[in-house]
Amino acid sequence: MPFPVGKKPAAPAGSRIPKLGSITDENQDEGPQVKRSSSPPKGAPKKRTAFIDITNVRIYFCVFLLFWMFLLVIFIFSLCRSSSVSSEDTTTSEEEKEESSKDEGVKEAEPAESPPPVPAHLKKQLIPAEFDIDCENSEDCYMCPEYAKDIFDYLRHREEKFMLSDYMQTQPSLNPEMRSILVDWLVEVQENFELYHETLYLAVTITDHFLSKCPIHKETLQLVGSTAMLLASKFEERSPPCVDDFLYICDDAYKREELIAMEANILQTLSFDISIPIPYRFLRRYAKCVSANMDTLTLARYYCEMSLMEMELVTQRGSLLASSCLFMALLSKQLGGWSPVLQFHSGYRTSDLAPVVRKLFVALSAPPDDKLKAVRSKYSHKVFFEVANLPLVNEDQLEEALSPP
Repeated sequence: MPFPVGKKPAAPAGSRIPKLGSITDENQDEGPQVKRSSSPPKGAPKKRTAFIDITNVRIYFCVFLLFWMFLLVIFIFSLCRSSSVSSEDTTTSEEEKEESSKDEGVKEAEPAESPPPVPAHLKKQLIPAEFDIDCENSEDCYMCPEYAKDIFDYLRHREEKFMLSDYMQTQPSLNPEMRSILVDWLVEVQENFELYHETLYLAVTITDHFLSKCPIHKETLQLVGSTAMLLASKFEERSPPCVDDFLYICDDAYKREELIAMEANILQTLSFDISIPIPYRFLRRYAKCVSANMDTLTLARYYCEMSLMEMELVTQRGSLLASSCLFMALLSKQLGGWSPVLQFHSGYRTSDLAPVVRKLFVALSAPPDDKLKAVRSKYSHKVFFEVANLPLVNEDQLEEALSPP
C-alpha cells in the first residue's frame, strides 16, 4: 500500500522504533564498537605515550655516549702528543751531549788557563808536624784547632794599631810613680772581686790608651782606673760587678754620675774599640808550645804582672812582652832557651827578645817598694806556688842565653 507523500509511515502499535543515534544496551553489546577520540577533553592535561618516553631515553643515552667518546679521543691525542715531545727532547738531549763532548774535546786540546792567585792573607798556612801544637785538640771544637794559628797571627797584626809611646810628657799632673800605684791598686781590686786575669790586663791597657790621648788631673786618676776596670769587666766577665761596687772600692770619693760620665768619655776617646791584644793571651799560647807546667806558667805570669807597673815597658808589644816573660821563666826553671817551636809560633828570635828581657831583668832585680806590695804578696801565696819567693835567674846565665851562638 502506497504511503502518502510527505508523511512518514506510522509505526505499528505496540512496536517501538529506536531513534537514530540512540544506543541501547543491546546495540552497545552486539553492534560494532565506536572509535574513541585520541584528543583529550577540553582543558584536560595531555598524556605522553610510552613510545615517546622510550625515544627520549635513547636520545639521552646517545648524547652521553658521544660526550665520553669525545673525551676519550682528546685523552688519546694528548698522550700521543706528549710521547712525541718526549722523543724529540731525548733526541735533542743526545745531540746536545754529542756537541758538548765535541766542545770538551776541543777544550782539552786547548791549554788550560791557570786559576787566579789566592791572596796571601787567604792562603792556609802549612804547619810542620813538629810545630803543630793544636793537633791534639783536633776533636775539640771549642779549642778551634783549625784557626788557632791564624787567630794569634791576626792578634799580632792588630797590635800595630795599638802601639803606645811614653805619654807622661803630655800629662803634667801625673808621673810614672802615680801610675804604678794605680796599677798596684787595680791588682787588689782584681783579687777582691775575683776577676779574670784578662780583666786586669785589659783595664791597665784601657787606662794607658786613654791617658795617652786625654790629659787629666791627678785627682781623677783613680776614677779613670776604676772606670777602666768596669769596662774591662763588662768585656771579659760573665757576671761583672755593678757600678755601686766600684763606687764602694773608691771609698765613695766619686759620685755615680761621675763614674758613668767617665765611662762614656773613655769609650768616645777610644772610638769604642777596646778589643786590644793583651800580653796574657800570648803568654798562655806560647806556654802551650813548650808544654810548660803550671809552676812555670805561674812564674811567667808573675813576671808579666810585675811588668804592668813599669812605664818603660808600656811601649812594648804585648806579644813581645809575653815572650820575654816566658823566656825568663824558662831560664829560671832551667828548661832551656827560646826553642824553634816558640820561634815559629811567636815570630820572634832570641835577638828580638834581648832588649825587652834586659829591661825586665832590671825591673825585677830592683829592691821591692813598700808602696807596691799587691803583686808580690799575691804570688807569694800557696795558690800561686809561692813563685814570688823564687830566686831570679843569674845575670851571667841570662847574657849567655841571649848571646848569639
